Amino acid sequence: MAAKATAAAELFGTPEFPVPSQAQVMVVEARDGVRLRSARWRPTTRKGPKGSVLVLGGRAEFIERYSEVIAELRRRGFHVAALDWRGQGGSDRLLRNPGKGHVRRFDDYLLDLDAAFSEVMVKLPKPWFVLAHSMGAAICLEAARHGRLPAARLVALAPMLALTLVCRPRAVRFAAFILDSLLLGRAYVPAGGEKPLATRPFAGNRLTSDLERYSRNAALSGARPALAIGDPTIRWVREAYRFMDRLSHPAAPLDVRVPTLVIAAGADPVVSTPAIERFAARLKTGLALVLPGARHEILNEADDIRASFWAAFDAFVPGGEAGGGLAGAGPLALEHGEGGGVKPPVA
Repeated sequence: MAAKATAAAELFGTPEFPVPSQAQVMVVEARDGVRLRSARWRPTTRKGPKGSVLVLGGRAEFIERYSEVIAELRRRGFHVAALDWRGQGGSDRLLRNPGKGHVRRFDDYLLDLDAAFSEVMVKLPKPWFVLAHSMGAAICLEAARHGRLPAARLVALAPMLALTLVCRPRAVRFAAFILDSLLLGRAYVPAGGEKPLATRPFAGNRLTSDLERYSRNAALSGARPALAIGDPTIRWVREAYRFMDRLSHPAAPLDVRVPTLVIAAGADPVVSTPAIERFAARLKTGLALVLPGARHEILNEADDIRASFWAAFDAFVPGGEAGGGLAGAGPLALEHGEGGGVKPPVA
């Protein structure tokens, strides 16, 4: 490992998008020595806490991008924790060039998840819930398959089970294999560079239809470029496909024992919504909801889409004493507009 940028023990905001107050920021260490930035907050409601939610972003994201979500969870009565994955945000970077999105192997992210529970969540009240997006959601699903997600319930947003932004996936996979075998795994993908995706023009973006939230996040990345990363490396791409292969096996969803709500974006140009629906349909304790019109970053979408998300979250993530019997909870009763829907658990 060649971690050149050290983990940051603070959070950064902008005047237009401040970090929620009273954060406790910590640097925790994964089992292999990688240092990870984490933070936690108490609820802002005066009512008794409902439990604790761990917020986990996707590739190239960082804690501050979830400031709005963290505040909304605190108002609902939850303790909240968040973590930056290795190689991004305020956690240790793995290469000399900190702008490269790199990982040695995808299973290393599971070490980060282990640290999130053993070092951060362990200090917060149960029941524990997880709210994870994209790459983070896929990592949590893989952890849940192997008994490494000690959560009462998981909400997985647009999990990275298959990519749609790649036109010729077989060719990309083969190229990544060849280039990585030629010891070029630490290089950017061909035509890739250090410019963060979130700072590119709004027109034609794959992430959200909401200009205000997109601009807010772009300003945050621009103000704190050390938190952002650019395109992935060749090794990251090769490992991502290996990881998605495991989750795409028909038996993989059957191994998930954590009650899971999978929410897909109906207009997602990054990950495959049909692949997500196929996975969710085979979950033994799972539900699937598709939000029509939503692009990849559901939590940064327009208010009406976010309202649908919160309605689903509030119905699926009970607090207080209800948390003790989550494993036996019945199907989630939701209604949604044409083009999306909820699928009951499949035995």
